[in-house]
Amino acid sequence: MLRASFWLTAAVFLPLGLLLYFLPASLAGAVGVSPLWLARVCGGILAVWGAFLIASGSVSGQPQGIAVGGLVGGNLLSAATLVPAVIRQGESMPAGLRAILLGSAGVLTLLAVAALIAFPSHRSRL
Repeated sequence: MLRASFWLTAAVFLPLGLLLYFLPASLAGAVGVSPLWLARVCGGILAVWGAFLIASGSVSGQPQGIAVGGLVGGNLLSAATLVPAVIRQGESMPAGLRAILLGSAGVLTLLAVAALIAFPSHRSRL
């Protein structure tokens, strides 16, 4: 279950990062992304984060605690960024886009919770 959280989260971040990094100028203008270099920097960071998650999820044995913490923190921060932005835009945002963004925030939150639950604790028995 823990590896599935890593792989599914990477399946969200890697394509999104590549899309932002290689975003055509015509599409950026239509979506309202300005300046274009900012989208490219964010896309590069998301793509690298997705590659890190793939690497962390495919190591032999259980992923390390620091990688699980990064997964959980990244997912929760992403969800916490998306939800207020969608709420602030309100009805001015198209309904389909609003549903996709809120659904993405929900999926990222569920994957973070699943990673926390699936991570084995090393408590000693006395």
